[in-house]
Amino acid sequence: MARNDQGKEPGRLKTMWQVFKMTRRLDKLALPLMIVAFLAPVVLVTTSTLVFNDSLFIQILWIVTSIFVGFLLAMIVMSRRAERAALKQMEGRPGAVGSILKSGLRGTWRTSEMPVGVNPKTQDAIYRAVGRCGIVLIVEGVKSRTERMLREQQTQLARTVKNVPVHILHIGPESDLQLGGLTKAMKKLPKQLSKPEVIQVANRLSSMGNLNLPIPKGIDPRRVRPGRPR
Repeated sequence: MARNDQGKEPGRLKTMWQVFKMTRRLDKLALPLMIVAFLAPVVLVTTSTLVFNDSLFIQILWIVTSIFVGFLLAMIVMSRRAERAALKQMEGRPGAVGSILKSGLRGTWRTSEMPVGVNPKTQDAIYRAVGRCGIVLIVEGVKSRTERMLREQQTQLARTVKNVPVHILHIGPESDLQLGGLTKAMKKLPKQLSKPEVIQVANRLSSMGNLNLPIPKGIDPRRVRPGRPR
């Protein structure tokens, strides 16, 4: 009886092969760099072992080890180049910020790949994230077209979560911040909230549809002392 593989996720080796083909197609330097990363430890260790060690067993052991190390380095290079190629391919496309927020932030960050504001005609959008720095609004699109949406979001936040710092980051043709540097820029923002406060703020924002709910007590980042243990 034939086995039906429809809907089955590809295995790890097949996934790696697909990633390799995509990376090689988008990045011409990927394969040469992978070859160099593989051969460097193999050549270095093999030469050193043959010159300085007379034991055949030790020579074989070190050569086999260098092959595994070379393979690992090649996989690391492929992973980095694949990530770079994927970011380059997403650059300028609507929804790219949402993909980065979903996959690039961990820990105490509370994010969503869905925008909190969007212009259906231009596909400009605003995304929101909550972290130890406070609230981050990420604007995706042309600044002049997103000013109104941004003001509306800031007004809502001012009514809903008072005293919580709000940071604005812009991704677009007029911005110096590139898609690949978004998460790094967010992580560099100064920490002003504790972990429990991040959860409280995120929960409060999830109920922004009902602005009559009371604002959680105890959230006043302006009173947070810099030396307080987190």
